[in-house]
Amino acid sequence: MIIAVSTFALSTPIISMDNDMEKKIASESGSIRSAVFAGGCFWCTESDFEKVDGVIDAISGYTGGTMANPTYKEVSSGSTRHVEAVKVVYDPKRVTYAKLLEVFWTHVDPTDAGGQFVDRGGQYVSAIFYADDTERRLAESSKLKLAEAGVFENPIGTEILPLGPFYPAEDYHQNYYKKNPLRYKWYRSGSGRDTFLKETWTDETFHFDGVLEKASMDSGDMNTKTMSPVMVTIPDEEELKRRLTPLQYRVTRQNGTERPFENTYWNNHDAGIYVDIVSGEPLFSSLDKYESKTGWPSFVRPLASENIVEESDRSFFMVRTEVRSKHADSHLGHLFDDGPEPTGLRYCINSASLRFIPVADLEKEGYGAYLKTFE
Repeated sequence: MIIAVSTFALSTPIISMDNDMEKKIASESGSIRSAVFAGGCFWCTESDFEKVDGVIDAISGYTGGTMANPTYKEVSSGSTRHVEAVKVVYDPKRVTYAKLLEVFWTHVDPTDAGGQFVDRGGQYVSAIFYADDTERRLAESSKLKLAEAGVFENPIGTEILPLGPFYPAEDYHQNYYKKNPLRYKWYRSGSGRDTFLKETWTDETFHFDGVLEKASMDSGDMNTKTMSPVMVTIPDEEELKRRLTPLQYRVTRQNGTERPFENTYWNNHDAGIYVDIVSGEPLFSSLDKYESKTGWPSFVRPLASENIVEESDRSFFMVRTEVRSKHADSHLGHLFDDGPEPTGLRYCINSASLRFIPVADLEKEGYGAYLKTFE
């Protein structure tokens, strides 16, 4: 999976439960779904998708042809019209189909109609196989937005096709990157895939909403979430309990509130940005911070609105607008309409949910894209 990891402290991969247990829980809850993608060598495609939070399993296999139960030898000969594909089993409560599309587009060469990287032939082309009309519309929309974004000079050649029978590949192909790590890494490094991805996405990253954002990308094997302009790992709850202070955990994970005038950043006037203490996703800037006399850090606008989620809060016999981070789902604070111009808004945020990064440290901490806002 393409990653660009911030150097902030909470960068431990998620280790929450074994794969079989996670599949069992998702199946029992009725939330399990699947989606099928072809991205060339299914060893690589499976590996990339299995590192996405919310993906329960990725199964290598064959689809798109007419022969029932084809073998690897038959498919690789090109005679069956099947392609190497991966069935991604996922929990839609944790990852959306739109996010899977984003992962897909940023892990293939969508302009290559003759295969993918070192693997040539129709059995290695990229494709999205939709199971219903909703998936088709989302896939076609994402393809159009990628084309309009201008990332590639050549046209997008990836086909969007109706899903037919999917045949799992032989057992020795499943989890190949885990069973044969040395051979897999040797193959992948020599295939040209990672070189292409690194060169293509060094300065830009495509998101399903069609926005192009600056990023610092690299390739590797880590469990990450995509954010702008960085991508960071979100630890599991047990790790968070170890890493966070009791107050930070209570605020971010249990919707707590810290005391006014007795918190870290209410009176901080230094230049820099504020990021989520859990995920590191950028949230607010000192340029938008003001003295609200409430005793909590207050901002007139977010630094990265795509990382902010607003929800209705009816606790304490009142109706308020709660502010949460999108990727870590951290409770941040509340939004009020009594702020100063030009927005008239007051984002009243708990210091315990934030980590402050001074301007001087933005580059080394992986947030160099925001330096220009302080120029």
